[in-house]
Amino acid sequence: MTSLSVEMLAADATEPITSAGNAQLGIAVLAGIAVIVLLITKFKLHAFLALTIGSLALGAFAGAPLDKTIASFTTGLGSTVAGVGVLIALGAILGKLLADSGGADQIVDTILAKASGRSMPWAMVLIASIIGLPLFFEVGIVLLIPVVLMVAKRGNYSLMRIGIPALAGLSVMHGLIPPHPGPLVAIDAIGANLGVTLALGLVVAIPTVIIAGPVFSKYAARWVDIQAPDPMIPERASEDLEKRPSFAATVSTVLLPVVLMMVNALVEIIVDDPENPVQRVTDVVGSPLIALLAAVIVGMFTLGRAAGFTKSRIATTVEKSLAPIAGVLLIVGAGGGFKTTLIDIGVGQMILDLSKNWAIPTLLLAWLIAVAIRLATGSATVATISAAGLVAPLAADMSTTEASLLVLAIGAGSLFFSHVNDAGFWLVKEYFGMTVGQTIKTWSVMETIISVSGIGFVLLLSLVL
Repeated sequence: MTSLSVEMLAADATEPITSAGNAQLGIAVLAGIAVIVLLITKFKLHAFLALTIGSLALGAFAGAPLDKTIASFTTGLGSTVAGVGVLIALGAILGKLLADSGGADQIVDTILAKASGRSMPWAMVLIASIIGLPLFFEVGIVLLIPVVLMVAKRGNYSLMRIGIPALAGLSVMHGLIPPHPGPLVAIDAIGANLGVTLALGLVVAIPTVIIAGPVFSKYAARWVDIQAPDPMIPERASEDLEKRPSFAATVSTVLLPVVLMMVNALVEIIVDDPENPVQRVTDVVGSPLIALLAAVIVGMFTLGRAAGFTKSRIATTVEKSLAPIAGVLLIVGAGGGFKTTLIDIGVGQMILDLSKNWAIPTLLLAWLIAVAIRLATGSATVATISAAGLVAPLAADMSTTEASLLVLAIGAGSLFFSHVNDAGFWLVKEYFGMTVGQTIKTWSVMETIISVSGIGFVLLLSLVL
């Protein structure tokens, strides 16, 4: 992955584009974030525009020349898109292939055929987690909602008993596991190892999703005891297909990039010799770009061709997968521009100076910063990229493991208490036919449990690794 190294970021931080003191820089940071929050929440401005204007405001409040602020922002935007843009695009293509080929339906139907009664919430977690690996959260919800409604209605389950585990699986994947945009941007900003972050992310994700999913759903079903509503259920992709991929082929394709990246991480830990032939091969094959590209190419055959797609149909599927991610790429890029502006005005060095006297652990600090931005903006992605930019200098002397845990701490904080300023809040409310109060008691509490559990397990790992 193309990324600015932490050493470069720290070096840049020592040569700020303004001579402002720490007090002015601190006020500038708060003001810049406040502008972003105000534009998103009060004026309902798109996050891309809010981050762009907020970056310019940040430079102005810090007393930096406008031309240098613009240069910092555009440089950060370009490097961030270069680092994660291709990965986001490849993830979108894989997700579209999974959905259109009926592969996602195959996973769902196979697992549900073997689950019943008390095991159903666990089955929903498994389905959501597998499908959630290559899909964006919103896409995952749209894909799973028909299944959740049908399972709840057919089995006469409380909607929360089935829905909360599915939502927990999607949300945990979205916040903690690359190749989702938030974790990718944090990895890029902090200079963490993607394979190690992925491996540790799975270690944190498994117990977190169990607590927030099947366990919490028991209480959520008591607090909000509702049945599945009767809106029009969208047609499933496989209903229009004569055939669809097998369960084994679908799961293998989805997990291929994960396996390749994890093998690379294990080889780096065990061999730890960049000149070793085995490590050189795994460094290439296990790089995020090659791993995801391999999954996409394999998916064209194991998913597309297996579903009877012609070459032109596969090409159309790929083309349609890219248009919806334009907004995501712009938001992520603008977040990278905001991050670089923060560093270039000297915030990185300011944090390094101030942190010498902080008694609070770095991991907890990163989580708290992400929590604050999440509560204010409602966006997990904005919270992740802003918090990563603020704490990136603190990772300069961290080990590979510590840097990955820092990414996970930020990811956990970015999921804290989704409420009315989060699009996901309204998406869940409308799909499940709940009131605002019911959504807060279920969805918002679930997100908070994920966030608190996540940082808890991250801190536990930091004690043993």
